[in-house]
Amino acid sequence: MAESDTVAGHTYSPAMDAKTHEQTYRGFVRFVEIGTGVVICWVLALAIGGIREAWLLAILGVIVSGAAGAVGALAPAVGWRGPLVVAILLLLYLFFA
Repeated sequence: MAESDTVAGHTYSPAMDAKTHEQTYRGFVRFVEIGTGVVICWVLALAIGGIREAWLLAILGVIVSGAAGAVGALAPAVGWRGPLVVAILLLLYLFFA
């Protein structure tokens, strides 16, 4: 079996990069949450365009969801909640307009 206690001749300790690993993992999870929210908004915008034939609103929904995703990525306090607000507004239009 391969030895995992040395990397390129240097001793390796899993504790050496624990903080960096946790930061990278948190960033990845945050990216996935925001990206999933934006993609859900795109699907809803396509549904609005296809079902209600409101393509200008669908385009606006895509643009606003992208902006909400950017705000969520830049402001950790907002995070996935930005695209969530846009998704709720798109759902309301889809069902009640």
